[in-house]
Amino acid sequence: MALVSDVRAWSKSHQGRKLIRYSLTSVISTAVSLFSLLMIFGVFHLFGEVTSTVVANAIAILPSYYLNRSWAWGKSGKSHFRKEIVPFWSMAALGIFVSIFGAGLAKHLGNTWHLHHLGQTALVLVANVLSFGIFWVLKLLLFNRLFHFELEEYDEHLVHEEEEPTNSR
Repeated sequence: MALVSDVRAWSKSHQGRKLIRYSLTSVISTAVSLFSLLMIFGVFHLFGEVTSTVVANAIAILPSYYLNRSWAWGKSGKSHFRKEIVPFWSMAALGIFVSIFGAGLAKHLGNTWHLHHLGQTALVLVANVLSFGIFWVLKLLLFNRLFHFELEEYDEHLVHEEEEPTNSR
């Protein structure tokens, strides 16, 4: 029972809330990417494996940036081009590069195994998740450095967020 109470206490701490929000942002971004990839490649057959992967992951970059910056790290106001935007987009481009490798490998394996389109789609989706899973911890470390600011400022942001009344019907 002590472990449960320790986890609860940690989840209410500055670092705990930040990691939970970062993780949820990753889940949301991954869902956007996978849904886009499923529609572009799996359903509509608009492009091949590699191009579909690039387009789907590019679609997921914008919500990822804004959710990470504002929700996970509590930053507001104008983004700093050199300190925030360039490193974020550089990391996103590196992630897309790795996903291109994963999509190429999925295409090769699908052709080698003579998979039908449904099997090929599943393989491309798995390759996409694995490609971006490689960067999860690295991005956490990078974003923590990019969007870091004083703990008191972040805690104040959370207090104001919790004080906002909710609309109930």
